[in-house]
This record gives sequence, structure tokens and C-alpha cells, in this order.
Amino acid sequence: MSDLLSSFADSPTAPARRCFQITPHDINAVDPMPKALRAPSDGTIMLRAANSDSDVAHPVRAGEIVAVRVSHVRATGTTVTGAIMGYA
Repeated sequence: MSDLLSSFADSPTAPARRCFQITPHDINAVDPMPKALRAPSDGTIMLRAANSDSDVAHPVRAGEIVAVRVSHVRATGTTVTGAIMGYA
């Protein structure tokens, strides 16, 4: 398959080249670090942004794209149900 954009460098604002499911965990970091998340349902995602020292409870709606580079998605405090998608 040819990639017509292969000559352009990836950047935080470029469209994602990978997507993957994120399983919330109270200790483990998200790897790879995504450019954004997609919420599977209404609720809260307890997350830590890449350069932050603390977690925040981020309320979301089903299908919402959360444009935050997160290092962690915590199980405790996350109330969304279904697969949280990460885009890298």
C-alpha cells in the first residue's frame, strides 16, 4: 500500500498513524503514549497528562475525542464502559 504522506514528518497535530485499546490501570503507564483518546461512553476518564504531576478526572461524552497526550489512564476513578481508544 502506498502512503502519499510518507515524506512528511509525524507531529502531535498530524493525524494518528496507529490506534489501540487502552486498559485503565492504577500503576502502569500507557504505552505507546497516545496523541489523543476516544471515549467509548459517557462518564469520567481519570487521567494524567504527559507533563503533569497529578491525575485529573476528565468528564466525557460517548465518542468524544480527548486531545491530551496522557501518560496514565487510571482504573480507579474511570467510569466509562467499553474500550478506550488511544491514537498515536
